[in-house]
Amino acid sequence: MRAKPLKSTVKAAEEPQARARRKEQTRQNLMQAALSLVNAGSSFTALGIREITREAGVVPTAFYRHFKNTDELGLALVEEGGITLRRLLREARQASLPGEDMIRHSVSVFVNYLKQHHLEWRFVTTERSGGSRMLRAAIRNEISHFTNEMVSDIRALNIFPNLSTPSLQRICSLVVVLMMHSALDFLDLGPGQPKLEEEMIDDFVKQIVLVFLGGANWQEDPQKPLLDGMSDAKH
Repeated sequence: MRAKPLKSTVKAAEEPQARARRKEQTRQNLMQAALSLVNAGSSFTALGIREITREAGVVPTAFYRHFKNTDELGLALVEEGGITLRRLLREARQASLPGEDMIRHSVSVFVNYLKQHHLEWRFVTTERSGGSRMLRAAIRNEISHFTNEMVSDIRALNIFPNLSTPSLQRICSLVVVLMMHSALDFLDLGPGQPKLEEEMIDDFVKQIVLVFLGGANWQEDPQKPLLDGMSDAKH
């Protein structure tokens, strides 16, 4: 029995990997096509599969090898944008930097990510308020992930050790809401404006510091009215 030539054996072993790479590339092309169309002014909910595949340069039947429908493609866009940014922000928080330096480093990571993935995050910020119910729910879920991971990291860093988990959850939720609101401002910032970008980053850092200062002075006394201190200040 003749042995197969080594070259043929290697080629046969590499073929499944090559097919997997082509399949992943097609998937990415479809997602990028949808983002490009949305960025050009199309509503994501109004996009058709033929429109997306034409932009991606593939036949319509190729779409169904990756997604059941456009909603599933939208969910993939939300998830893919969130997972990478969450990982980067966790690494920034765990870099053992003191107080405000940690915040500034995290903000810089966030802004740089927005620059590199501006289409994905313009899509997220737009669909957060005007997309389908399914996409809005997926974005809320991603926001919850951002909040919960921040809570976990702050606990591990022993910041606000005396705060209950619900209070810490509220503080982190405020920071994430600030992040989502600021995203569109940074996305709308044109290139070649380093001074304005620096001012926006500084303002964003100060907003987060104010939230944290409020958390540091939060008194968890269920018997005391929340605005009792403000009432005293008036007299």
